[in-house]
Amino acid sequence: MVLKAKHIVEEISGQRCTVVEKGIEKNRLNFLEELLHSNQFQVIIEEVASTEETTVQLYNIGVTDLVFNPVIAVYEMVLKTPKGEVVTAAYWNQETTESIKEYWLMAK
Repeated sequence: MVLKAKHIVEEISGQRCTVVEKGIEKNRLNFLEELLHSNQFQVIIEEVASTEETTVQLYNIGVTDLVFNPVIAVYEMVLKTPKGEVVTAAYWNQETTESIKEYWLMAK
C-alpha cells in the first residue's frame, strides 16, 4: 500500500467528502473507520458493487472534512491512534501495530 498525496473530493453515499481510500476490504475499512472516528472525523462509507472477478465486498471511505488530506495528516503527525500515540506511515499502512516516532528506524 502506498500513500498517495492527491487530495480527492467526491460524493460518497450522496455526501461530498474527502476520499480517504477507495476499493478497500472490510478489515482495512474497520481499521480506518476506528482511527478516523477516534480523531473526531465524521466518516462516510459506501459499498462498491462487486464484480464477477471478485467475491470480496469492497468499500470506499471518506470524511466530511473537505480540507482533510490523509498523507499530510500522517506526515505532519496530527493524527493519533486510539491510544493517543502519533500515527506514523507504518501504522497507517497497517505494517505495525506500534506507533514509533522514529519511523525511519524501521526502514529495511
